[in-house]
Amino acid sequence: MSYPSFEDSLVQGIDTRILRQAQQRVIARATRLLRRYGLLAAFLAVWQVGSTQGWINPTVFPPLDQILVALWQGIAGGALVDDIGISLQRSGLAFAAAVVLAIPLGLFMGQIRAVEEALDPILQFFRQTSALALYPVFILLLGLGEASKVFVIFWATLFPLLLATIGGVKEVDRKLIEMAQAFGARRGTVFARVILPAAVPSIFVGLRLSATTALLLLIAAEMIGANKGLGFQVMNAQYNFQIPQMFAAILLLALLGLTANAALVALQRRLCRWAEAAR
Repeated sequence: MSYPSFEDSLVQGIDTRILRQAQQRVIARATRLLRRYGLLAAFLAVWQVGSTQGWINPTVFPPLDQILVALWQGIAGGALVDDIGISLQRSGLAFAAAVVLAIPLGLFMGQIRAVEEALDPILQFFRQTSALALYPVFILLLGLGEASKVFVIFWATLFPLLLATIGGVKEVDRKLIEMAQAFGARRGTVFARVILPAAVPSIFVGLRLSATTALLLLIAAEMIGANKGLGFQVMNAQYNFQIPQMFAAILLLALLGLTANAALVALQRRLCRWAEAAR
């Protein structure tokens, strides 16, 4: 009868430990996924089974497989491709214009108190006025074409980003600014090395809110006086009682919003690695 050598026992023990650690990592990862997406998966499963079994009205809430088939047919057949491009163009132009105006203006207002006090009343007044309430005014001024649709989206996306930028500048630790000034840093250096980096996390919060708002206003803008776009497809499918196609367009809008948010989060993590390390 032969006994395993010390080396064989050591290797076997190491292999067992490595296998146990791998199993623990798999279990931990599965637990995190279940904790994060378990409720969503359960909701989708209830929708699919409930619609298939007749627990909920399948005419109003068709099964998910029919919605996915409608989405695939719309994309593969090219029916939704043009609408995606037009919707992204409208929301992208409005979002870019808001970024170009809101971030510099917010940085300026956040640093100069007199400018903020002069502009804050009119800013608060227009911020409380719904962009949809002003949409008829934009139509009267700009017509039913692309200009009014882009402008109403721009109007709604401007204020979240502007307020977040102002707040980010005002929340910068004054001790950091005073320390930089004590070491002889000039005003431009203080802004570039202290104020701007410290305000970037708040700016990205505003960017994410504005991106979501742009997609929300896009739907409303394309429901009035439009013949192309995902918002138009939602309304058109509803009018023609093509409910799977309607939900397919809604799902596509949600996926675009999630993609935009994920891209901004990834960019924020890349630009704000110092904040992640400090946290």
